[in-house]
Amino acid sequence: MSAMSNSVLPVFAGVTLPLQGFKAYKVVSPANALLAAGRRDFYKLVLATGQMTVGHGTETTYLDGTFLLCINPLVPHSVVHHSADNSGYACVFTEAFVASLRRTEKLQHSPLFRVGDSPIIQLTGEQAAFMAGLFRQILAVQQEEYVHKEEVVNNCLALILHEALRVQPPTEASAPPSAAMHLTQRFLGLLERQFPLESLEQQLALRTVQDFASRLAVHVNYLNRCVKEITGRPTSAHLAERLVAEARALLRHTRWSVADIATCLGFAYPTYFNNYFKRETGQTPAAFRKHQV
Repeated sequence: MSAMSNSVLPVFAGVTLPLQGFKAYKVVSPANALLAAGRRDFYKLVLATGQMTVGHGTETTYLDGTFLLCINPLVPHSVVHHSADNSGYACVFTEAFVASLRRTEKLQHSPLFRVGDSPIIQLTGEQAAFMAGLFRQILAVQQEEYVHKEEVVNNCLALILHEALRVQPPTEASAPPSAAMHLTQRFLGLLERQFPLESLEQQLALRTVQDFASRLAVHVNYLNRCVKEITGRPTSAHLAERLVAEARALLRHTRWSVADIATCLGFAYPTYFNNYFKRETGQTPAAFRKHQV
């Protein structure tokens, strides 16, 4: 069986979201890629039918049938398609958008998106048909001018999440998380709680891997080993990705100077921030902001 394509799971790039923090779309082919691979602030739900191999963290799973993928942006993920007939629906959304569903649990702690848990839920034909109907409703409504369309989308998304939990509920008898898993979850939680930066008075308290290790009261090498074991990526990669994502958001959506952004992100000098941003993205902050206008 030959691989048709090897790509990040369907995502989108440079597309205006019909709703703040949310977009749904139909997956029309394995090559459909609508979000840049580097974007790490969106959760993803993918309802897919076909043959493919999904990579998540350090695990790889071959799939044949219909299933729901629940993708945490903090965990690396990829897919190799084995059929040109693969199809389905997908949506991407932020933690803030889902917060409007009045959830008391953060997404990264949900059994659907928890680091270390499998993101794959196998579906029967009846379950898949129910979820496909909800995705079609979202697709129809998100393009309309209906004043309450966000509420409709919220309700449909809530139903998809609840159906996913019902189909694959958390197992009470599962083994307790390992020490590495527990430490990784604490690290990722600390990282996410520093964002977003909403005023010039805010400044990152934890800027380096050593800062996180000190706060977690562990040796930096142990922290790196645990995070790499659970997520498949080094601690520094998670930190760099989140810093760059926040820098891009501030350059795009605020009028803060590059120097102010550098200070808020914990860089001692603007030149340090310029060099760091260019090394990670291939552009200087000023060049990136200019291209967003």
